[in-house]
Amino acid sequence: HVQLVESGGGSVQAGGSLRLSCVASGYSSSSYCMGWLRQAPGKEREGVAGIYTGAPRTYYADSVKGRVTISVDRAKNTLYLQMNSLKPEDTAMYSCAADPFIPNPVGWLNHRSFGYWGQGTQVTVS
Repeated sequence: HVQLVESGGGSVQAGGSLRLSCVASGYSSSSYCMGWLRQAPGKEREGVAGIYTGAPRTYYADSVKGRVTISVDRAKNTLYLQMNSLKPEDTAMYSCAADPFIPNPVGWLNHRSFGYWGQGTQVTVS
């Protein structure tokens, strides 16, 4: 039973930075596809960044390219999202998600691709 627990959200001013963390447990496979997705009030959930933990491959939404870095520390079973140059439009509930296999990296930004979810952490940029 995969469990994902996020932390690191908060309130920051525009231009600031945050690093989100997601600790994973209960994996039955050595490698997973993982992603960060966000949902703002009144908007659909959208993918921010995805990664395949078995290889250094990442995928980013156009809206965050150059400002966000997704990474994983396999020894700590922890997924990170470093966010810089934050904008008010980045305000949302951020969730990490995982799934054993998502064949196309585009799928790493699609919430329908993931079977496991964390509870989310709020990011507010003013």
